[in-house]
Amino acid sequence: MQKIAIYPGSFDPVTNGHIDIIKRSIKVFDKVIVAILNNSAKEFLFTIEERIKMLEESLNGFSNIEVNKFGGLLVDYAKTQKADTIVRGMRAVSDFEYEFQLALMNRKLNKDIQTVFFMPGLRWIFTSSSIIKEAARLGGDIEGMVPPGVNKKLKEKFGFV
Repeated sequence: MQKIAIYPGSFDPVTNGHIDIIKRSIKVFDKVIVAILNNSAKEFLFTIEERIKMLEESLNGFSNIEVNKFGGLLVDYAKTQKADTIVRGMRAVSDFEYEFQLALMNRKLNKDIQTVFFMPGLRWIFTSSSIIKEAARLGGDIEGMVPPGVNKKLKEKFGFV
């Protein structure tokens, strides 16, 4: 039986830290579904279609990774995908409390779905989509912190091309 994991997030935009977590995950699971929450109540820089495209381009060449979107409860989506594991990234102690609460809530909602945490490599420990967006918005050089296609899209979005 295939071990399938869901790696959820907004990926607005995808960073090299996200890519690092995904690459670590596929060493443990047979298939990883990178799932973008379709949340119309939240304002994003990139549309869900743009985020899917950036992720697919960044993950080109990996046959055991699927990029998808979902709405509703993550544990319900995981069940429809026959996944029994949720992958979450944890960069620092400051992430712990929030991630711990999410994991416990997901366990309460569905005890058969486990959460595992992956720490990104040290070079990505400080990166987050929010920080990268802010640096890009102000004209900062974010090359090497995001995949090349994402860097290009951020420059276009903020008028630096």
